[in-house]
Amino acid sequence: MTTVGVQQERAVPNTAAEILAAAEAIVPELQARADEIDHNRSLPTDIVELLRATGVFRMGFGEQYGGPALTAVEQTQVVEVLARGNPTAGWCAMVGMDSGLFADYLPESAVREMFPSPDLITAGMLFAAGRADRVPGGYRLSGRWGFGSGILHADWVSAGAVTYTDGQQDLTASGKPNWRIMMVRPSEVRLIDNWYPTGLVGTGSADYEIDDVFVPGEHTFAFGAPTRSGALSAPDVLMRKMPGVALGVARAALDYVREVASSKFNRMLGIRWADDYRVQYTLGECEMDFITMRHGVYRSLQHRWDRLENGASLDDFTPDERIETMLTRRYAFRCASSIVRRLYDLMATSSIYASSPMDRWLRDLETMRQHTVAQDRIAQSAGAYLTGGTPQFELALGIVD
Repeated sequence: MTTVGVQQERAVPNTAAEILAAAEAIVPELQARADEIDHNRSLPTDIVELLRATGVFRMGFGEQYGGPALTAVEQTQVVEVLARGNPTAGWCAMVGMDSGLFADYLPESAVREMFPSPDLITAGMLFAAGRADRVPGGYRLSGRWGFGSGILHADWVSAGAVTYTDGQQDLTASGKPNWRIMMVRPSEVRLIDNWYPTGLVGTGSADYEIDDVFVPGEHTFAFGAPTRSGALSAPDVLMRKMPGVALGVARAALDYVREVASSKFNRMLGIRWADDYRVQYTLGECEMDFITMRHGVYRSLQHRWDRLENGASLDDFTPDERIETMLTRRYAFRCASSIVRRLYDLMATSSIYASSPMDRWLRDLETMRQHTVAQDRIAQSAGAYLTGGTPQFELALGIVD
């Protein structure tokens, strides 16, 4: 019997400690399958099921739906462990668990219909790249979206759209286009085979098209209108666990180089790597940066969670509180990339081969850094919010119209 088969016969872990331990247990398997994952350009089916069996995809579901309702810190810790095993697996787990987070925005009847199991996976693009025309009972949806990470193994696909009524674009009270998230089945989506990136090759983050598909109204939602209250229903909820991927990759690279350094001998200098000042300094500096960024991520997540769980809304936050998680998240991706780049340089020519894990970690982090949450517009939005200017990416601040 396969390892996957054994996992499937067991009850799916349903507490933070159980899910974290299950994630830790599959790290060796994820590490061993890295080349296969990249070669496939998507997660193999048995790896998807291995992830599903850890309970990672149910982390955001509340107890009323059979889930554990993990905190943002707990979610991020699990993602961090999986990313330490394999960046692609960590990224797809981070995206796929959005099913439970969406549940706090959908009607309860829709959640129970769409997600009979809390282990179902969601993928897709939330930004409004599509058009949704109002019709009786729902919308007719069309458009093309990019970066559908995990879409090849998804049970539901999300697609952001601007809504129209009688051919006229709907506007919010502030005059902005009305943005709504549509949920469709994978069979209603046409995939476009265009995912040939520098890194995160195995995520299968292809573009996808939807052509005049009917979406029931109860299968749609807006981040400004949660159906429940609490820390899991604030608009920035999907982004909070994202830095776990960067943390996991940086930790994997640090562990790898430390192991190499403990036994490698520099023949040119006639000394052990453990006694080489450059090696010592680089590792010490990188660990310093790792500790700093990791503390910042988890401290900010815990503070935000505690405030929201105690009844505060994001509008009750001070400006400094409100920008904290978005900046520590951006810094995590930037700092992790810097750590891996310095370790890559330390390992010198041994890093340049495709067989080196340093090569994969560098490519994967460089690709992650291009995501909106790691870009300059995050810093701009924080600065603008602090000074009364106009943020370019309001959602990172939890601002929705």
